[in-house]
Amino acid sequence: MSELTLMLIRFAYLAILWIFVLSAVSVVRSDMFGARVDSTPRAERKADKQARREAQSRSRSGRRPRGEPTYVAVVDGSNAGETVSLDEAPILVGRGADAAIRLDDDYVSTRHARIARSGEQWFIEDLGSTNGTYIGSHRLTQPTILQLGSTVRIGKTTLELRK
Repeated sequence: MSELTLMLIRFAYLAILWIFVLSAVSVVRSDMFGARVDSTPRAERKADKQARREAQSRSRSGRRPRGEPTYVAVVDGSNAGETVSLDEAPILVGRGADAAIRLDDDYVSTRHARIARSGEQWFIEDLGSTNGTYIGSHRLTQPTILQLGSTVRIGKTTLELRK
């Protein structure tokens, strides 16, 4: 083998090694401090803004439809007894500092799930978590409608929609 070929192979090996090291540092950084990437598509953000406007106009009138849930309660887990008003929708659930329901659990991702409103219905969406979000024994693969009294399991924590 020529000396030029050997030198090119060494540089290629060194470049691949550095790419591996930098990607490992990036993964560790995003796990520790959370990803700063906006994960919601433009249409979803627009629907969230519309839902917030509807909620604000409904709260101004002071009347809610009968039987509509008003808050999310933590039923089981280390945060048992904590409640979050649904007026703050969309509600982010996770380990991150920006989460409305912050769960200190090794099985919960930084941005684990989101509870939001679409029209007159509430839904929960798993945000690509590693360990999943469950309603009963069913693992969520797409946004799922929540009914009053629905129990949601995230890691070792159970949440419930209440009136």
